Amino acid sequence: MTAEPASSAPPQSTREAGGPRPFNLLRIRPLRWFLKSRLYPWLFQYITILVFSFVIYELLVGPDKAHDNFGTAMTWVLWWPLIPLLFLALGRFWCAICPFATLSDLVQKLVGLNRSVPRFLKSYGIWIIDACFILITWGDHVFGIVESPRNSGILLLMITLGVVAAGAFFERRAWCRHLCFLGGMSGNYARTGSLELRATPEKCDQCRVQACYRGSEKAPGCPMFEFPKTMDTNARCNLCAYCIKTCPNDSIRLNLRVPTRELWFIRRPKFEESFLAVVIMGIVFVQNITMLNIGKEMLSWLAAVTGTASHFVTFTLLFILVMLGPILGLLLAGFFTGLSNRKGVVTNFATFGYALIPLDLAGHLAHNLFHLLAEGKAILFTASGLFGIESHGSPAFLDNPTIQVLQYILVVLGIVGSSYTAWRIAGHQVGNQGSRWGSALPVIILIAVFGFINFFLFSLPMEMRM
Repeated sequence: MTAEPASSAPPQSTREAGGPRPFNLLRIRPLRWFLKSRLYPWLFQYITILVFSFVIYELLVGPDKAHDNFGTAMTWVLWWPLIPLLFLALGRFWCAICPFATLSDLVQKLVGLNRSVPRFLKSYGIWIIDACFILITWGDHVFGIVESPRNSGILLLMITLGVVAAGAFFERRAWCRHLCFLGGMSGNYARTGSLELRATPEKCDQCRVQACYRGSEKAPGCPMFEFPKTMDTNARCNLCAYCIKTCPNDSIRLNLRVPTRELWFIRRPKFEESFLAVVIMGIVFVQNITMLNIGKEMLSWLAAVTGTASHFVTFTLLFILVMLGPILGLLLAGFFTGLSNRKGVVTNFATFGYALIPLDLAGHLAHNLFHLLAEGKAILFTASGLFGIESHGSPAFLDNPTIQVLQYILVVLGIVGSSYTAWRIAGHQVGNQGSRWGSALPVIILIAVFGFINFFLFSLPMEMRM
């Protein structure tokens, strides 16, 4: 059974009326040829699945110390730090070449039942994604996922099992659309990206075959259940280029755009998507705090208050407290915003939560920058260990003060991007300038507070996890 497009209503443009038309990268003939050819995304998919297979092997049977394991270095020192940067530059390109997506496609071809995705997953999948993201972060610190190659390998195998099950039962990439925690994060971050895939409505109006959605002999239909004519967000487009291959009218455009622009014109804000943005803010705080002496002091204080020495208990309490901070902060900002725009707290939470995404991304990048630049040589050391060559020395590419300066720059960019986004969202909501500032100011103040917390945490010396 094949799903139908959700809507035929034209999408709201992410450019202002009368503004310049964005540059279409498909006008570059070599790029257009490559995206239309069978090489894309096949070439990248097979490279990533080969690397992923070897990484899994190393995690499960390689050295049991993270410091010596090539799989750990590739996963947590290289891939995890670079993935948010990919989302910013290329949207959900990673999702097009992700080994899990390739595996899902293979399972469907071999044993797929191609059943429709249950209504429950369509309605509540994002909440499952939110919960998985929270649980994996919590589990990392309770069970030591990053520090243990075996635990990292088990996590990836559990995800693989979920991918196989979803591919065997449901049509298209149900896992990627409704269940993948990384897909949820990438969907949020891709909204800030400088690249967007969109259709040309006037060409689509003349089309009757809808090959972009249904597929053709050139390529399958959209694996993410999207109808390009009505698509107005990067959140659910994985840049697989199937629609570019199948469209008979060359309607598809691959546009360059100003980063964060999509966030200014959200047509139907969703509470759960804004909740994920707040969750990511809390997770960045947790990841920073647990690598600092201040985190140890907070755990000691909680142990004294609760009268227990159990790390499970004290960390869980710390985790809950830190995660609640951003949620309560946005609810409070939503209340004060409501005094100006006369909308409810929940509505303002859903609407202005998107404004946090640029700062989310900046904080995530800044945190991961430490792993990449302070521990990056571990990739070279562990790779040489595969050939019996021992390497010694500092794993850092740059010293800590230099890394801190780069982190501060990223946080400043995040504050500016989020603040401007909040102002644009408020302008999209209300007409007069006074109400606009009244709506935006509480959120901008909250963004400044979150930015200050990031500055403070990045100013403290961090411990390495490799």
